[in-house]
Amino acid sequence: MTSRGPGKRVRKAPAERRNEIVATAARIGLTEGLECVTLRRVADELGVQPGLVGHYFPAADHLVAEAFTGATMAELDTLLPEEAAGPGHDGPLHTFRAFFGLTSSAEFDNVSRLWLNARHLSRYRPVLREHVVAQELLWCRRIERIVLAGIEAGAFTCADPWAAATRILVAIDGTSAYINTSAEHRRVPTADMARTVAETELGLPPGTLAPS
Repeated sequence: MTSRGPGKRVRKAPAERRNEIVATAARIGLTEGLECVTLRRVADELGVQPGLVGHYFPAADHLVAEAFTGATMAELDTLLPEEAAGPGHDGPLHTFRAFFGLTSSAEFDNVSRLWLNARHLSRYRPVLREHVVAQELLWCRRIERIVLAGIEAGAFTCADPWAAATRILVAIDGTSAYINTSAEHRRVPTADMARTVAETELGLPPGTLAPS
């Protein structure tokens, strides 16, 4: 009697396999930290040999960088969808109310930790630094688009949308700086900080961007 061998592994298309690797690495980076993103760890998560992951990412630094971009892009598209400033949307005020409600909640903590983690590692990893800079500029541009849409609709007053977007993002990052240490002691006094900065930048009365 001949024993039956293990089932044949299904070969995935290169693009599908690569996306799967990046998505897995992004999940690890988001929940455990970018230091935990290694070829072996991702391979173990996927149930494949490390050599397969290495075929797509010969250098782990490139996988770490793409993991960061994958996680932060997904978060950006959740917080500020690409179509948020497009026709038929409820409006820039609604978009920013939802945005600040989400970014000030505990649900945003993991991505805050990821940004802090990536910026620290960027000092030593040039590939990651390029991705971090690209994402910083992309987040600023996405905010700037909403500001421009609000100006066009007559909802905002702002002389320099790019500068306003930059300062709003700096306020968000600033309130996240203590996420790994004393965040629980600071959450209440800083919860509305980014929102109030945005209201000032956009010429809005206090509380305009508070959740309705």
